Amino acid sequence: MGSRFVPLNTIALELVPPNIERGASYAVEEAHKVLAIAAETGIEGRIRHVMIPGMIDEDDDRPIEMKPKMDVLEYWNIIRPELPGLRGLCTQVTSFLGEEALRERLTALSGAGFDGISFVGVPRTMKDGEGEGVAPTDALSIYADLVPNRGAILIPTREGEQGRFNFKCDQGATYGMTQLLYSDAIVGFLTEFAKTTEHRPEILLSFGFVPKMEAKVGLINWLIQDPGNPAVAAEQEFVSHLAEQDPAEKRRLMVDLYKRVIDGVGQLGFPLSVHYEVAYGVSRPAFETLAEMLEYWSPDQG
Repeated sequence: MGSRFVPLNTIALELVPPNIERGASYAVEEAHKVLAIAAETGIEGRIRHVMIPGMIDEDDDRPIEMKPKMDVLEYWNIIRPELPGLRGLCTQVTSFLGEEALRERLTALSGAGFDGISFVGVPRTMKDGEGEGVAPTDALSIYADLVPNRGAILIPTREGEQGRFNFKCDQGATYGMTQLLYSDAIVGFLTEFAKTTEHRPEILLSFGFVPKMEAKVGLINWLIQDPGNPAVAAEQEFVSHLAEQDPAEKRRLMVDLYKRVIDGVGQLGFPLSVHYEVAYGVSRPAFETLAEMLEYWSPDQG
């Protein structure tokens, strides 16, 4: 396993870097909103990390136009002073940076308070191996000395994912950050994984709030797509169903899913964290749902 990693055992809130045109004041407001709504919903001080994805321009069919976004580091440096005690997690696209440039980037991120970095590859519009830079699986081993918590993306419904994730762990991944979970497919996946390998990386279980707006926009549907995969089609159907429910029923359905996932993976020997996505922005209903989920089980209370 190389050097022992210390699991994060954290609750991480995903905040997507805002469009540059919105300026620093928008980012600061968003950070204040996080603190205010967390306090209102009784989870003040519980969120310990902000997960900031490195956004790249991908597929033209993205339901929300991709405008130039703030850089992860720039965004973090603006919101960090507003969020005392919080640390960072992020995703870093490796495929467009050479080994030296990537080392410089990772050194800067680590120095700025990022406790974990997930290495991700080329966008869906390109093939694996395209891009001049470092493959994510190589980055996991190359930068082991520099980044103690190295993440890989885990998509439990993707074909061949057992072998793919095992290889990433062989290469030095200390955690897997799941794609948004809208079924309990992760339970079967990790049960099988635990039987067939010695690896016990931390798993960041990703859950995401589905507001009414999803019915019109379809961003979450687009994020989890895998054309021709019936398991994902069922998840997309669940997302559409969630979008139409009133807040109480929506919360009940999400908490029910959370319970099934936690009950299913809790005893398999993997350290667990919760990663919460608010694809349409921070809102009170989103945090009310998170609060109820954490009442059932929370990584900060074991």
